[in-house]
Amino acid sequence: MENIGNDFPCTRVTPEFWIGVRDSIPLVVGVIPFGITCGIMALTAGLTGEEALLMSMFVFAGAAQFIAITMLGTGIKGWTIIVFTTLLINLRHLLMGASLAPYIIRLPVSLQALLSFGMVDETYAITIDRIRKKGYSASYQLGANILFYSAWIVSTGVGVLLSGYISDPLAWGLDFAMPAIFLAMLIPRLINHTALAVCGVAALVAVVGALYLPGKWYIIAACLASTVVGGLMEKEGKDAN
Repeated sequence: MENIGNDFPCTRVTPEFWIGVRDSIPLVVGVIPFGITCGIMALTAGLTGEEALLMSMFVFAGAAQFIAITMLGTGIKGWTIIVFTTLLINLRHLLMGASLAPYIIRLPVSLQALLSFGMVDETYAITIDRIRKKGYSASYQLGANILFYSAWIVSTGVGVLLSGYISDPLAWGLDFAMPAIFLAMLIPRLINHTALAVCGVAALVAVVGALYLPGKWYIIAACLASTVVGGLMEKEGKDAN
């Protein structure tokens, strides 16, 4: 039996896979309203139910899908500007992927592609937590990815079915689900001065950037600024030791 990444056998699902699924459940519960909202808004913007489902299946990026749907709903038909805008929003995935690269790079290319496609903010967060506690597990990450991917598609489908009954999902407060999830992931990780400083810098740059920068550039600015601050503070901590 061939082992991939020390714990990812080709012929069976390992216990780490199910642990990844289990650890993802609390966050998936919060993602479901967001997926329902995505399905409803897609039909409101003029997409068909099939197009909404295919978008979730092949794009699988909540924030990017919402931006693209909003742009389509406002009459923007130029695919170049839509693709560029969604790529801009997802540039943060480059930073997340870079931090996982030392572990994933040792896996087969096909598995690298599968894990990279399924990586979203939530699966990245719990994978990083798992690395910090027990080390990297490809099976664990795959379990988390598959659960989130399945939940996103199913909840989008539910949104498509409910579109005839809920015309404005924002009036129900469903759009608050995703910020609530991010807060739930963030707060337990503010355990030291470095984490607090990185969070503070990211928040400050994001707010100022949202006020003065065009489009969604404040997201990239906040990511870069917090990355630099975190890197410098960790370097100073290592030098002090």
